[in-house]
Amino acid sequence: MKNTFYEFEAKSLQGKNINMSEYKDKVILVVNTASKCGLTPQFEGLEQLYKKYKDKGLVILGFPCNQFANQEPGDEKSISEGCMINYGLSFPMFSKIDVNGEQAHPIYKYLKNELKGSLGNNIKWNFTKFLIAADGTPLKRFAPTVKPERIERHIEKAIA
Repeated sequence: MKNTFYEFEAKSLQGKNINMSEYKDKVILVVNTASKCGLTPQFEGLEQLYKKYKDKGLVILGFPCNQFANQEPGDEKSISEGCMINYGLSFPMFSKIDVNGEQAHPIYKYLKNELKGSLGNNIKWNFTKFLIAADGTPLKRFAPTVKPERIERHIEKAIA
């Protein structure tokens, strides 16, 4: 198992391998997303947080996932278009991944191991959020129903 968040990499929606060390010294919010979920409107709140805090050191990383009620059935192109057209997202989005099970992305295996959920390790639904400190330490896990604006004080504290 890798020791820090910065040792991982993931493929961007555009198919480019991105090393998480590119986000070193930034406060990171990792979110598993879906474009056909009842919680999809959270994209708006996430984008607002990103715009408000990106110049202070916040980056939000979105990881589309289709493991919950087939709510992210599209390919990278349709995900990208949906995020841009419907929500004007400007934060980095990655290729579709699994967050649970044998095929879970290594980033999610690591985060779930570091920050357990209230009912065990597994991700329960889309829009589970993980806040990571600027030194790469996972700080806090937020349930899918926790709206982005309710995370703001935790982001401010992490950036300070």
